[in-house]
Amino acid sequence: MVKPFSLLTEYDISLFRSGKHFRLYEKMGSHLVEHEGQKGVCFAVWAPNAKRVSVTGDFNHWNTGTHMLKPRWDSSGIWEGFIPGLGKGTVYKYHIETQQGVSLDKGDPYALRWEIPPQTASVVWSFDHPWRDEKWLKNRRDNAGKPQPWSVYEVHPGSWKKVEQDGNRSLSYRELAEDLVPYVKEMGFTHIELMPVMEHPYFPSWGYQITGFFAPTSRSGTPEDLMYLIDKFHEAGIGVILDWVPSHFPSDIHGLYFFDGTHLFEYADMRRGFHPDWNSYVFDYGRNEVRSFLISNALFWLDQYHVDGLRVDAVASMLYHDYSRKEGEWVPNIHGGRENLEAISFLKDFNEAAYASFPGIETIAEESTAFPAVTRPTYDGGLGFGQKWMMGWMHDTLNYFKRPMFFRRFHQSEITFSMVYAFSERFMLPLSHDEVVHLKSSLLNKMPGDEWQKFANLRALFGFQWMHPGSHILFMGGEIGQTTEWSHDLGVPWNLLAFDVHRGIQKWVQALNNFYTSRPALWKNAFSPEGYEWISGDDTENSVLVFLRKGDPTEPVLLVVCHFNLNPMQQYAVGVPYSGTWTAVLNSDDTSFGGSGTVNGVVKAEKIASHGKEYSIRFMLPPLCVLVFEGEKPPKKKVVE
Repeated sequence: MVKPFSLLTEYDISLFRSGKHFRLYEKMGSHLVEHEGQKGVCFAVWAPNAKRVSVTGDFNHWNTGTHMLKPRWDSSGIWEGFIPGLGKGTVYKYHIETQQGVSLDKGDPYALRWEIPPQTASVVWSFDHPWRDEKWLKNRRDNAGKPQPWSVYEVHPGSWKKVEQDGNRSLSYRELAEDLVPYVKEMGFTHIELMPVMEHPYFPSWGYQITGFFAPTSRSGTPEDLMYLIDKFHEAGIGVILDWVPSHFPSDIHGLYFFDGTHLFEYADMRRGFHPDWNSYVFDYGRNEVRSFLISNALFWLDQYHVDGLRVDAVASMLYHDYSRKEGEWVPNIHGGRENLEAISFLKDFNEAAYASFPGIETIAEESTAFPAVTRPTYDGGLGFGQKWMMGWMHDTLNYFKRPMFFRRFHQSEITFSMVYAFSERFMLPLSHDEVVHLKSSLLNKMPGDEWQKFANLRALFGFQWMHPGSHILFMGGEIGQTTEWSHDLGVPWNLLAFDVHRGIQKWVQALNNFYTSRPALWKNAFSPEGYEWISGDDTENSVLVFLRKGDPTEPVLLVVCHFNLNPMQQYAVGVPYSGTWTAVLNSDDTSFGGSGTVNGVVKAEKIASHGKEYSIRFMLPPLCVLVFEGEKPPKKKVVE
């Protein structure tokens, strides 16, 4: 028996239909309530074109005719009702009969939990986790808008570590809390980015083909188990970023596709509604109810799971109608252009809602084109993201490092070009999972040369990444010099740490993180030209780059020297901005990292002009290395009266 009952007010419906209801998870889906003295579950599902909707489950033996929901009187398309006697853990689906007489069994789009795949039903749930991160959240709010370091470790939770003695299974959320949290802390990363944790039926999709947008995958435990993991990260002082996928969804029949017998969540025209790259469907960003669903979903993870940021997947595919489509396979916008104006509007609404509701969080766009103003505020004509992946830097830098060292002198522009546009957006430099799969090889094996040269090149690559303006992200396994491509079935080959060369890479990444977070010159002005100055980019013969990183005017300046060739030099001269001593504070050629052991220590600036500077220093320059010198505190500028 289903009784009439609703959590939705007329105001809720008005917001929902206008695309402005951003807390739908509080009203839609299944909720444990007490009604007329009876405890049970209130259901609400949007299926405006359905002929009939019922709730089926283990409680009624999946009978489609016993628990019928009623459509609301307001033509919102929402079916709802209260079923007494049901409790937490009830397994259910919506049985939808279409106008054409087709029967569909759908999971709940707003379900807080799903069955463990390959089972596909939703589960009635309510959260029961005693959060202990009040201090973390207050600090996050208090520091909203202030510069902070961003060194991000990207992880696929299902394959960071496997339990070989238990069938090579993935770690649970609670096991990750025991192993992953202290590892990330020890390595010095400031944030972790988890590839999609939302429920997905196909494990090899890595979580990017989502059916349960409001539920963490049950493969790894309960919702509370994921909350426990996030709490532990916060306790360790580590921010948590989740991958969020509003760009597409799969065709699994229990999911959103063809939900009520019509193209409800997706564009009806498959020239707009289907992604050829992923064989999946595109959300209808022009439909207000879909916008409410998606933005509610984003805020849900920020609200209920206390996450500190959302990395938005495949933004470029959302922005352009012709993304991965040939001529004739896409539909222009109302102005005849290729931009998806509805998606652009949606992304602006999403960012405005996220930052207004949760000060101190960050949204990060995976956007691979030159679309303008991705990280500019919406009030200034931008999309409103906090950061954007610098895909151009990644492509150019990896192309450069793949080249034999002798030929790099002819391609210096590949490694310097990023500075032409480095401050046009707030960039995050990615060496992500996408670069170590699909026969692209591991980062280590992209490097040329013999074994020593490969490892030296990899250290130099990481050093260049950490010292470059912007923030940075590294995918798991890269920090130990993984020799094979990443596999979601195998996980990171931690056995490599039995070898000195791999431990050296790990120690180098740890040293980079510790140095980066301790030197405000590397992050205070990370997105501003005030934090950077070229010294030399034209020594193509030796493949050397030299630049300054600067924080506040009163803080010591860092001189970064990148040498991407094999020739060691006993006396290399570089211009510096002021006199005094310059101390070598970071050196990828240190023997503890696997280098040859060239040591410079403290060098004194000479009053010999070089590179447009009045002073210069001379030092030994090892092969394939990144060196950082720290100057004394800059002299105070004289005040002219």
